[in-house]
Amino acid sequence: MRATRAEEAQSGRTNLQREDRMDVAVPALGFKESLRFAWRQLTSMRTALMLLLLLAVAAVPGSLFPQRPAGPEIVNQYLEDNPVQGEWLDRFQMFDVYSSVWFSAIYILLFVSLIGCVVPRAAKHAKDLRSAPPRTPRRLSRLPEYGKVVLESTGPSPRDAVAQAARILKKRGYRTDIREEPDGGASVGAERGYVREIGNIFFHLSLIGVLAFMAIGGLLSYSGQKIIVEGEGFANTLVAYDSFTPGSAFSEDRLEPFSMTLDGFEAVFDRESETHYGQPLDFTAHMTVQEGTGGEATQQDLKVNHPFDIGGTRVYLVGNGYAPEVTVRDGNGDIAFQGPVVAQVQDQLYTSLMVIKAPDAQPEQLGFVGFFLPTAYTGEDGVAVSIDPELYEPELNLNSYYGDLGLDDGEPQNVYVLDTDNLTELNNRDLESGGITLSPGESYDLPEGKGSISFDGVQRYVGLDIHHDPGKWGVGFFAVLALVSLGVSLFVRRRRVWVRSATGPDGSTMVEYGLLARGEDFGLREENVSLRRQFEKTWPVVAPEDDSGDRQTASSTAGTTGATENRPE
Repeated sequence: MRATRAEEAQSGRTNLQREDRMDVAVPALGFKESLRFAWRQLTSMRTALMLLLLLAVAAVPGSLFPQRPAGPEIVNQYLEDNPVQGEWLDRFQMFDVYSSVWFSAIYILLFVSLIGCVVPRAAKHAKDLRSAPPRTPRRLSRLPEYGKVVLESTGPSPRDAVAQAARILKKRGYRTDIREEPDGGASVGAERGYVREIGNIFFHLSLIGVLAFMAIGGLLSYSGQKIIVEGEGFANTLVAYDSFTPGSAFSEDRLEPFSMTLDGFEAVFDRESETHYGQPLDFTAHMTVQEGTGGEATQQDLKVNHPFDIGGTRVYLVGNGYAPEVTVRDGNGDIAFQGPVVAQVQDQLYTSLMVIKAPDAQPEQLGFVGFFLPTAYTGEDGVAVSIDPELYEPELNLNSYYGDLGLDDGEPQNVYVLDTDNLTELNNRDLESGGITLSPGESYDLPEGKGSISFDGVQRYVGLDIHHDPGKWGVGFFAVLALVSLGVSLFVRRRRVWVRSATGPDGSTMVEYGLLARGEDFGLREENVSLRRQFEKTWPVVAPEDDSGDRQTASSTAGTTGATENRPE
């Protein structure tokens, strides 16, 4: 019966509690309160870390799918090969990841979240820097590190001892504050290690700086590629680039005016080593560079991994090769094409792919495809190969075609690819006419009176990568600042020290001190020992071994919480 009544009482109390909870009116959040709640959630450190992780995940599709800024022709080919999948991926901006709406939204939210985290934290820390160290604890013996010294009768008074202790702590980098004690004594509170929090704040500010300057670079930067043949020049205009990748907010008027001409090119190959014979050792492009429209022309040497700057733009040497000079005449005997043709290097021996297009040839357009061999050697099978990268026995091996090159349709074509779908083959080693083999100074008449081709000589060319990024210096500066700040926040220890002095029962001055670390600090014990040595050098301290009777309680003692004997051995 008693158990039943207890259960009924308990049930009654539970029902009353439920009714009380049901009667509680939860206040509804208004518009301002909702905004404040959303802002607090956005500016929390947890949200910032989640956004940083989300940004890393959002960048993954940029490495899985081709991107339009890097290669629009590759994206077009992907869409042709995957029409259904490609259409849906394009709708979600998977081919423009880094300029997409969703990636930009994550980027901006992370930027705002970091600012909302760091700015209030920096303001609070600035306030803490102006505040006094914490008050002196009543029982210093409970601190992790604790010590007590008794001064001889010739030593300083309690107030003088505290003042001297404050000076010692200041020399060790502590902020100090001397206080009056209720018992008539004095104490000093000291604290150091505020640089640790400053380093932490600067680390997060550096992340904001990196994000900001990366955004500036993404908006205003541009990069382009250009191939220049010996004797030819380049002016920094949009139409002069072979390929060009602009930033999201790029405009043509941001191109700094400058020009450069390739005067010559030198390549050094290994001629001594048996195992690495013929491998490249050094490349040097001799350039004439002029900054602005009326600047003075200067000579610059461009090497691999040694770019030069001009007009705030950096120029890199990224490739080189041979450009055979040819003259193509059509069936009417007129020159349809004349000049150097850039050949794509295929191997370390500079076997190079050649494609020549002569759309102005009459009555039929002409095309040629084949190889240029710097040092040709014909084997027993009749196939010519290059056996050295230098020009010892240069030779052209070509097949010829006539018909429609497809250039009149207005669709862009790759200059290094010859589309033979609408062409008829004239020369080939498998045909009766055979292939075209030319040495410098030789010419060849095409079959059926279609024209002729002559091999006039060989020039060198260089491939340049021209890059302008106004935000790179800011990114570099804040990246270095972030590393330095991170080191400060990891290795600087924040510590607090309190020293209290009072008059003992026998009239002597007793000084006790305690140390506390903010977080883990494996050097707190060493700091205790160092302070003790400083005190003993400054004051005439009574040695524990000389004490007896009542004096024994006034000697160096150990704290009750993890502290041990403080006297240095």
